[in-house]
Order: sequence, then C-alpha cells, then structure tokens
Amino acid sequence: MSVEILDGSTVRSFVEDEGAFNSSVDGRFAALDADRDGLLTYAEMAGELMSLRVIEKHFGVDEAAVPADDLAALYRGLFARFDRDGSGKVDRQEFRAEMREVLLAVANGLGFLPVQMVVEEGSFLKTAVDRELAQLAKAA
Repeated sequence: MSVEILDGSTVRSFVEDEGAFNSSVDGRFAALDADRDGLLTYAEMAGELMSLRVIEKHFGVDEAAVPADDLAALYRGLFARFDRDGSGKVDRQEFRAEMREVLLAVANGLGFLPVQMVVEEGSFLKTAVDRELAQLAKAA
C-alpha cells in the first residue's frame, strides 16, 4: 500500500485512455479466469468481490456479524452487476463495462479537489496514479 494524492480527473483520464484502461482491466480479468476459458464464474470472482469488504468499508459493520445468507446475497448481487446478460458468466466486455462504470463513479465521488488516500499496489487507482505521474514526468 502507498499514500497517493489524486482527484477525479486522475481516474477519469485513466478510464478514457482506452489502451491503458483495457490493458489493466484485461490483466485483472486474466488473473481471475482460473480455467482460462475467457469467462468468469461467480466462483472465480467470489474472492475478489469478498476482498472489497463492502459492508465493513461502506457501512462500518463487521462482516462477521452479518448472517452468511445475507452476505452471500450481497456478493451474488455484485456479481449480477458484472453479468449484464444474465448468463451466469462474465465475459471480458462485461467486465470492462462494469469496471468502467465503477471507476467513473469513483472519479465522480472524488470530485475535482485533490485528496490523499491509501491505495493498494496493483489496484486500478494505483495504476491511474502511476500513469498520471509518468505523463507528468514526460512533460517535464
């Protein structure tokens, strides 16, 4: 993890750079695609979805205190957002489309004022920051 300074334009610029965005998202897709069939099942995505710790991070509730059925329903609902055609599997295009929406929502939430935040190495936010820093270094 590292502490970085970013704003909505950092993330938005990354999403709008189709080459950088697709490369990063496709890399994550490939890492999740355990059987290399070009499709993600719930089982393949479950660990990634659960690592988000949505309830704890966004609602301040320890996931251990939430009934297992409720937690499973939450993560199945998140998976359904990715599975846009309802096939039970997520293809690369669906994955890209949902990640684009998620990151643009993050960009809108960050707004235009710079914020300091802790980001994980290898995360999309860290990739966006590193891309912006590389562009600034080239311009200097």
